[in-house]
Amino acid sequence: MKGFIGFSSSAAILLLILQAAIFVSCYDPSPLQDFCVAIDEPSDFKYAVFVNGKFCKDPKLVKAEDFVFRGLETPGNTTNKLGSNVTLVNVELFPGLNTLGISLARIEFGPYGLNAPHYHPRASEILVVVEGTLLAGFVTSNPNKLFAKLLHKGDVFVFPKGLIHFQLNVNTHGPAFAFASLSSQNPGVVTIANAVFGSDPPISLDVLMKAFQVDKHVIDALEKQFED
Repeated sequence: MKGFIGFSSSAAILLLILQAAIFVSCYDPSPLQDFCVAIDEPSDFKYAVFVNGKFCKDPKLVKAEDFVFRGLETPGNTTNKLGSNVTLVNVELFPGLNTLGISLARIEFGPYGLNAPHYHPRASEILVVVEGTLLAGFVTSNPNKLFAKLLHKGDVFVFPKGLIHFQLNVNTHGPAFAFASLSSQNPGVVTIANAVFGSDPPISLDVLMKAFQVDKHVIDALEKQFED
């Protein structure tokens, strides 16, 4: 009986390890071909290949243009409440990224502009400052420890996958901008304030009052900031 129990425990552990390995491989798995340029719909379903949520373009029809994206030389519009703009180049905009496990963003900051606290559920991020000075940081999972640093032109900072992070242009008079690379073709983004106070339908008022330990008037005022 002891041997049987020991075997069962070992088998259970092995099963958990295998399950964990399968789970990890679900995130932008390594491609099994050189490339898979994404298309909305194949011309002939008989020969269609469907990879990671996208159909692959026939390799014989792929051109060099499929691996080029243009437009990041243009500054983004920062005339908004936060004074920032993120131009994300993911697989939806750049089909050549499909199955490659990467994407790119240009982040523009007006004077004292903020890329508000947010996280990417499917990607780590590495940021390089091109112009200006940014305060960048992330917060760990419980216990919530902040890692933040003042970054200057040419500095690089990394944000681990799934952790809340932010960037702030500390210059109140001049702009700043940076490029970021993310470890997923479709990293996703959850902006904390928008998700909590601007969800559709709204999160229960009782939940928000209890969570933030404030009264209804404060929650109402915050939700008004995120109305369409």
